[in-house]
Amino acid sequence: MSPESVIIYHNPRCGKSRLTLQILRERGIEPRIVEYLKTPPSAKLLAELLAKLGLEPRALIRRSEPEYKAAGLDDPSLSTAKLIAAMVAHPILIERPIVVKGNKAALGRPPDAVLKIL
Repeated sequence: MSPESVIIYHNPRCGKSRLTLQILRERGIEPRIVEYLKTPPSAKLLAELLAKLGLEPRALIRRSEPEYKAAGLDDPSLSTAKLIAAMVAHPILIERPIVVKGNKAALGRPPDAVLKIL
């Protein structure tokens, strides 16, 4: 499998993200690693990831982060565009890891959930 065929949006400080990367490597997959805290996704890319995941933005937001409350993201009237903009501005809010293969994506929660797209 070529390195370009699988991408992991990864946070090396996150145990679930590290375990997901380990699961991929144990299967002979060396993904392209995107440390999304260093290289945040654009709003367009985040919208594409959400579509591939089949999720609404709220399902990908980490509510436990201080930025969630500080940005007022608990307001149910916020639009999809505003939620995506908040995740772009504060990438720590993005649930991780996200693994992408072609037009499919999976959230590594639990880590072996990514196996369904490989």
